[in-house]
Amino acid sequence: MERVVVTGLGAVSPHGLGVSSLWDGLTGCRAAIRDLDLFDASLHRTRLAGQLESSVADASGRFPTGSRRLTRTDRFALEATREALRHAGLERSPELGEAGVYFGTSTGGMLEGERVYSDVVNQSIGPETRLRFLQLAGQPLGAPAEAIARFFDLHGPVETSGAACAASTMALETALSSLRSGEVELALAGGSDGLCGLTYGGFNSLRAVSPERTRPFRKDREGLSLGEGAGVLVLETEAHAHRRGATILAELAGAGTSCDAHHMTAPHPEGAGARLAMKRALADAGLEAEDIDFVNAHGTGTPHNDAAEWCALSSVFGERAGALPLTSTKGAVGHLLGACGALEAVATILCLQAGVVHPTPGHGEPDPECPVDLVIDSPRAIAPCRAAISVNLAFGGANAAVVLRHPEAGAGS
Repeated sequence: MERVVVTGLGAVSPHGLGVSSLWDGLTGCRAAIRDLDLFDASLHRTRLAGQLESSVADASGRFPTGSRRLTRTDRFALEATREALRHAGLERSPELGEAGVYFGTSTGGMLEGERVYSDVVNQSIGPETRLRFLQLAGQPLGAPAEAIARFFDLHGPVETSGAACAASTMALETALSSLRSGEVELALAGGSDGLCGLTYGGFNSLRAVSPERTRPFRKDREGLSLGEGAGVLVLETEAHAHRRGATILAELAGAGTSCDAHHMTAPHPEGAGARLAMKRALADAGLEAEDIDFVNAHGTGTPHNDAAEWCALSSVFGERAGALPLTSTKGAVGHLLGACGALEAVATILCLQAGVVHPTPGHGEPDPECPVDLVIDSPRAIAPCRAAISVNLAFGGANAAVVLRHPEAGAGS
């Protein structure tokens, strides 16, 4: 089976526009989780989020034709895609036209819909409301992927996953399948999500958010921090990448999904679904647990999620689970919901390239009930740095995992 490789990366995160801004924030052990001013959060348990600064978010709308109709989530998707294509040397390539788009999200243009609703209810119709009515076209979950296809003139398959926090990881699996089957030779895969009142209020009502910045796997952790942004990977068959002389950044070696079939919002307490997704991803990659050199965990910082994830890791990796370097990108940028898996895949690839695992910000003693080898304070060099697994767990019991390899680790295999 032909290898599927990564040749371009793009990111929009609370650390700013671009992969370099993300990597600087991650390796600097900075949490880009700050006071929220996108909407009124004064009645909620927390007033923090991984929100992009307004000047940065506005700058991500640099698309001349039809840009007034784009939602915040659409703009994040387009900005990350443009960087990924430029990184892959495909920004103006004639080969781009047949590429497929495989994307994940959970909110679409919900923020803009909320603002229209508020204007109508409060009878405060004005010029901004008319613009927001135009942006209602971005309300469906498929809007970010469709915007990518429209703005970059792509004619391959366009598919959207809406499986909550596992959405963009599942989109990576769909792209992997399409590339392996020969349906496409080139794909854009990722996810985009923006903050909105519905999800912010929902997570607060569940008391799943932390009143301070999230602290995954700490003993006294109190919950997650929400965030927003996008991550995009350019994926190609290895033959296609070689044919056009592309630089291979990593290999998307395998993917696996599962469902807990347990509870609407809570993970299976023993991490049964997460375990199954990781084992399927390893089997799909043709690797054993011993071949994995570090883990990018879902690591939300909620008491139940971290405990369930530790159970899953213990089952998959056995006694080695507590000695395997582990990080949580969410500790630095918050939980990007449907986009989290894509941005975390970008972060994982950056770690593989650099031969280090980025640290997880946050204070507090490690939880003795979840004795992971959490990387803290500063990046940790690891050798060899051949392969990693990135895991995401979602509402409804959806679970997804991907195995990513350094390009030289799988060469000739």
